[in-house]
Amino acid sequence: MKKLFACLAMALAGHAFAAPAAPACAQFVPDGQFPTLTNQRMAPKTHMLCYSDYVVLHSGVTHGPLWSAEHITRDHLEAAKDMTRTNRFFEDDRLPEGDGATLADYKRSGFDRGHMSPAGNRWNPQAMAESFSLANVVPQNRENNQRLWSHIETAVRKLATKYGDAYVVTGPLFSGAQLQTIGASRVLVPTQIFKVVYVPSQQLAFAIVADNASADRYEVRSVRDLEAQSGIAFPGIPASVAAQTKVSFNGRAFAVRKWGW
Repeated sequence: MKKLFACLAMALAGHAFAAPAAPACAQFVPDGQFPTLTNQRMAPKTHMLCYSDYVVLHSGVTHGPLWSAEHITRDHLEAAKDMTRTNRFFEDDRLPEGDGATLADYKRSGFDRGHMSPAGNRWNPQAMAESFSLANVVPQNRENNQRLWSHIETAVRKLATKYGDAYVVTGPLFSGAQLQTIGASRVLVPTQIFKVVYVPSQQLAFAIVADNASADRYEVRSVRDLEAQSGIAFPGIPASVAAQTKVSFNGRAFAVRKWGW
């Protein structure tokens, strides 16, 4: 098991390993290009799951998502303000038996079921209901989920509303040779959580990385820097944009710096 955890923590450069194509989900990623796994050790037992408002690459090794991608627009976010949160988490039966987390895994675990594509972005009843798939959540520190990460999600919505739309990819990071697990399924607990944001109208992209802990610690990085750490590439974002960081974040809102640093 220690060897497995060590493999997951390594972001070894290699040939891009793409998940099976899911054309019906292509609208959720820029230029129809899905994130790809450059660390081939992460590839076993992965399944792409398409929902009505987002798409997930799920891992049967971590028993959770490796990434969850969505395209949020000003109109959809306006509609989302009137949606009622359902809080009805469920196990997606499209996953092979034993690959997914179970409701029992999270019971009395001490962790929140942390959405990757958040419920607050969902703009119709079907999308809201589907956001509570366990394939879209990771074990997240409760204070982190309800405070810092909630502020980050709100700030991303404000940014997308201001500029019309944004493509967003959210997922876990696993660092270290020994990782905590929860439940009988041994769902891996992320050490960090990332969010990649791409605003096409501004040719702006950046990544936010936060420790999966109660401390209000986060970093703003370029997408290229995150790719090196995560073992995940984001080919739909132009290379010149992915290499830059033109935003700062104060814990409540993003400030766009038009002329770079």
